[in-house]
Amino acid sequence: MKERTDTEKSAPLISRNRSLAKKLWGELIGPLQLRSLREITQSFGFSIVTGDVQLLQSGWYVTHTGLIRLARRCRCAGIEVEAVTQFCDAHAARWAFKATVFKSRTCKGFVGYGDADPSNVSPLVHGAEMRVAETRAVNRALRKAYGIGICSVEEIGSFAEAVPSSRESKKLPPQPVNGKNGNYGGPKVRDRLCQLIRQHQLDANLVKSYAVDFCGTKSLREATREQVEAFVAHLADWAEKDRNALLCQLNSYPVNKEGAA
Repeated sequence: MKERTDTEKSAPLISRNRSLAKKLWGELIGPLQLRSLREITQSFGFSIVTGDVQLLQSGWYVTHTGLIRLARRCRCAGIEVEAVTQFCDAHAARWAFKATVFKSRTCKGFVGYGDADPSNVSPLVHGAEMRVAETRAVNRALRKAYGIGICSVEEIGSFAEAVPSSRESKKLPPQPVNGKNGNYGGPKVRDRLCQLIRQHQLDANLVKSYAVDFCGTKSLREATREQVEAFVAHLADWAEKDRNALLCQLNSYPVNKEGAA
């Protein structure tokens, strides 16, 4: 009876995730991905709309946001983080951290380690290796504590993009996101991006420069819809977690005076 009740409770979220996944990733979503999405939704309550999970290279990855939200729902008693000094070198921007998650007051703790240096983080976050290492340690500890088998986005070495594999790329040629109307991924994606810029008081021109760098294209109009959607999800996640770090990243770009068209 309890299993049936849990299934019934998660049914609306499963339906919303399934619908949004198909809209965001289209033909990249197959029966295997939908089945896996259903399982992790039912088991952990992850939501796509809040950025808990992302589809990368045909597989699901949990985000730091998703793990923290799960810990809050499960009433996590606390998280301790400390530097592993023997593996840290500030001059080389090499950092290692140990995180311990306590699920309850009597829990002995679940330990996870995370490291970061310029060779295993995205160029976009060079200078923030210490924070990346801390996040990776916390993510690993949380995944251990709550039995999450899928890897986290932050642990894979960079802020990955939802880019189709080579086989999928042949079946689904990239489509320019602006098409003929310059909407950068369509009205919904553009509106979401504008909303984020207003909400977090970001410079629109700097955000555009960052988007071009993130998508790896010469101009934003050359990016695919999937790349722009991945950027918007990443921007929302970073703005929520650490707006100051995001502002530092944006201010590293020269102001782009090019118009939106």
